[in-house]
Amino acid sequence: MMDASKYAPGYYPPKENEYRWVKKDHVEQAPIWCSVDLRDGNQALVVPMDLEEKLEFYKMLVAIGFKEIEVGFPAASETEYEFLRTLIDNDMIPEDVTIQVLTQCRDHIIRKTFEAVKGAPRAIIHFYNSTSVAQREQVFKKSKEEIKQIAIEGAKLVKKLSQEYEGNFLFEYSPESFTGTEPDYALEVCNAVLDVMQPTPDKPMIINLPVTVEMSMPHIYANQIEYCSDRLNYRDSVILSTHPHNDRGTGVADTELALLAGAQRVECCLFGNGERTGNVDAITLAMNMYTHGVDPKLDFSNMPEIVEIYERVCRMPVSDRQPYAGNLVFAAFSGSHQDAIAKGMHYREDKELHQWSVPYIPLDPHDISRTYDADVIRINSQSGKGGIGYILETAYGYTLPAKMREHFGYTVKSVSDHAHKELAPEEVLEIFEKTYLNKDIPVYVREAHFQQGPLTSAHVTALIGGKKMELTARGNGRLDAVCNALKEGLGIEFRLQTYQEHALEQGSHSRAAGYVGIEWEDRTFTWGAGTDTDIIRASIKALVSAINNGLKEEE
Repeated sequence: MMDASKYAPGYYPPKENEYRWVKKDHVEQAPIWCSVDLRDGNQALVVPMDLEEKLEFYKMLVAIGFKEIEVGFPAASETEYEFLRTLIDNDMIPEDVTIQVLTQCRDHIIRKTFEAVKGAPRAIIHFYNSTSVAQREQVFKKSKEEIKQIAIEGAKLVKKLSQEYEGNFLFEYSPESFTGTEPDYALEVCNAVLDVMQPTPDKPMIINLPVTVEMSMPHIYANQIEYCSDRLNYRDSVILSTHPHNDRGTGVADTELALLAGAQRVECCLFGNGERTGNVDAITLAMNMYTHGVDPKLDFSNMPEIVEIYERVCRMPVSDRQPYAGNLVFAAFSGSHQDAIAKGMHYREDKELHQWSVPYIPLDPHDISRTYDADVIRINSQSGKGGIGYILETAYGYTLPAKMREHFGYTVKSVSDHAHKELAPEEVLEIFEKTYLNKDIPVYVREAHFQQGPLTSAHVTALIGGKKMELTARGNGRLDAVCNALKEGLGIEFRLQTYQEHALEQGSHSRAAGYVGIEWEDRTFTWGAGTDTDIIRASIKALVSAINNGLKEEE
C-alpha cells in the first residue's frame, strides 16, 4: 500500500493577500511570450537537437510570432554556444526578436555567457540561483543571507560586464525553486537584486518567479504571485514573469491564474515539452485565450505543420488527445456527439453566423488548418489507430480492444506504406478479415459442449493439423475451459490476456463478434477475432484465430 504519511506540503502560502485575482473571470490580454523550447525543452529530450534541427525549430518559433526566445545555456555546451554564434554571426535575429541566454550566478559562467552573446542586437541575460528551503539545506548548505549574497554578487557582475561588452542587454533574475521558497524571503532576494540593477520604466528588468517544481494547487501560486507583485521594488520597472512546470498536471491553470494575479510574461514550450512532466504548453495557453475572443499574438493557424516539425525534430509524439493539436481532438466517436455537431454546423450555416458556437467543438478547426467530417476518415500510412478503428466500428460494427486496435493500426499503415496509396474502407475491412478473423488452420474447433459446476467442463472436438482430437478440460468459464483443452491438446502454454465481445447487428439473427489476445511463453502477443450468431462460438473462433496466428509466427 502507498504511504501518504511520508509526504507533507512543501510550499509556503503568503500570510496575507488581497485576492483581487479571484474576481477576474478570464485573461484579458496576451502576455509577453518567451519560448524556452531551445533551452529548457531541448535539455529534456532523450536525443537533444543538433545544430540544423535547432535552426529549423528557431525559424518556426519566429514564424509563430515569439518575440523572446531563450536559445540556450551557452556556457554549458559547445552545441549551444555554436548555435548562439550561428544566429548572431549570420544575422538571423529579426529586429523585433530578442534572444535570451541562461546563466547561473557563478563568476566564470557569467563571463563566458557574455563572451558568447557578444554582438547580439538585443539579448536578455537570464541569471539565477536556487532559493528554496530544500536546496539551501540539502544542496548548498548555506544560510538565507549567504544564498541572497550569491544573487547579489551575480547581479553585480552581470551589471558590470554589461557595461564592458558592446551590446543591447536586458536582464532577468529567477529565484529558482520559487515554489519551495518562503514568499517573504523570495521577495527579499528579488528586491536585493533589483536594488543592484536599478531598472527604469524605459529599461525594465524581468523578475521571473518559476514553478520549478509544481507543489501546490494553482490558487496558491496565484496568491504567491499577487503577494510578490504588490511588494516588489521598482514595480513600474519590473516585468513579472512566470515559468511553470507541470508536475501536478496543472501547469496551464497555474499560468492562467498567475496572469490574473499580476504576471505579465510567460516562459513556455510548444506542446508542454520539458523535464519531468514538462513545461507549461504555449499552444494550450494561447488557444485558450483565442477561444475567449482574446488575440494571443501567436499564430497557430498552420497547426499540422507545427506538429510535423515538432515530432520530427524533437522525436516526441504529440498525443491524439493533445488540446487543439491532437489528431482526434475534433473527432467525435459518440453518435450523439456527431449528430449534435452536424446540426450545429447546419444551424450556423443557415443563420450565416460569424460567432462560433457549435456543440462539443469550442474552436473552428479551419482556424488551425484542420477539418472535421463526421462521416469520412481517410486511411493511409500516416493514419492513427483511432481513425482506423473508427472505420471498422462505424462502417462494419467491429469495436476492437485498445491494444488490438493499436496492432491493427500498424498492420494497416504497413500495407498502405508498401502500396503507396490511400486505403478505402472496404480495403481496411479486408485487411482485418485476412489478419484476424475466423482463422482455422492449423487448429479448428468443430464442436464444444459444456457442463456447468464449480468449474465449467468443456468437451472439445478439434482438428489439429488435420488430425481429429477429443479434448476435455475445466476452467473458470466456457472460454477458459476451451482454452485449457487446446493448450493440453497442442502441448503448448499461453495466457489469455484480453477478451471482449459484442453484438454486430440487432435482431434475433444478429451476429456477435469476439476478440481475444493471448500472451505466449516468449512474451509475444497475438490477436484473433471471430464472428458467429452464437456469442460463445464467436469467442472460441477468436481464441482459435489468436492461437493460429501464434503458431504461424512460430513457423
